[in-house]
Amino acid sequence: MYLFDELKQKLEGKRVRLVFPEGKDIRVLAACVDLAKESHIKPLVLGDRVELQKLADENNLSIGNLDILDQSEYDGFDEMVAAFVERRKGKTTQEDAIELLKTDNNYFGTMLVYLDEADGLISGAISSTGDTIRPALQIIKMKPGLRRTSGIFILVKDDERLFFSDCAINIMPTAEEIAENAKVSSVTAKQFGVEPIIGLLSFSTYGSAKSEETEKVIEALRIAKEKYPELKIDGELQFDAAYVESVGQSKAKGSDVAGHVNTFIFPSLDAGNIGYKIAQRLGGYEAIGPVLQGLNKPVNDLSRGCNQQDVYNLALITGVQVLDS
Repeated sequence: MYLFDELKQKLEGKRVRLVFPEGKDIRVLAACVDLAKESHIKPLVLGDRVELQKLADENNLSIGNLDILDQSEYDGFDEMVAAFVERRKGKTTQEDAIELLKTDNNYFGTMLVYLDEADGLISGAISSTGDTIRPALQIIKMKPGLRRTSGIFILVKDDERLFFSDCAINIMPTAEEIAENAKVSSVTAKQFGVEPIIGLLSFSTYGSAKSEETEKVIEALRIAKEKYPELKIDGELQFDAAYVESVGQSKAKGSDVAGHVNTFIFPSLDAGNIGYKIAQRLGGYEAIGPVLQGLNKPVNDLSRGCNQQDVYNLALITGVQVLDS
């Protein structure tokens, strides 16, 4: 079954509440109108009501049934400020908290999630990745035992689903961070119907080249096998050895992972970001994400090059994360 049909079935009747801080972007607003017509996601759109109505009128959208929240009208603002200051544990003054929550929709929206007034958040259509993630890391924070969030892309073509990580957050992860990324990425793959077969990628396969970079991946494999023995994982693998069965059998003889990988762990942000965009633009895969991993509650980051359908799709992805969190 096509991924998004499957997600709709899983979400049917749940009415997961997601906050969208970027209502003034027409792609986001139009996607929220579509979501509000269905029974899967209940969107909460942040923004000035008059401004949003004008945008809707200019684009022939009906937003009468859309749940819109202008933070200047929010009754619980003082309580939100107090909760924010307490959560930051002395790192943010009350005055700074008031200013942030009045002027920055990402901080305001993230606090709605933290206070359980929304189940998750989607931003990034007009905000940078940093502006989307920073409030989440400061307020929602990481799940116990995890050190870093990572950004995974789900690549879809027909019935095929592949997972590429980390393609969004960590520039040069350590061996320990690569191993942890493999673990959390395996959880994401399972959430979306795939039994993870994990490949730690490199420009080398089984020692065909040696450098500090390849040794880091080899060390990451050792750590992953020691800490997460349940994982089906191998490395270091070149992409062709990981993905193409005949190449995997040739380059990594004896591996039950090589040639069958569906969850690809990249050794650097350079490799991951370039890799998923090549698959998307040349390979014809639909790339959804980045889906942020490891946070206590789901917060996801759109690409600034997204379209309306991308916003809609990421909402379904985020909704499933809510159900499984």
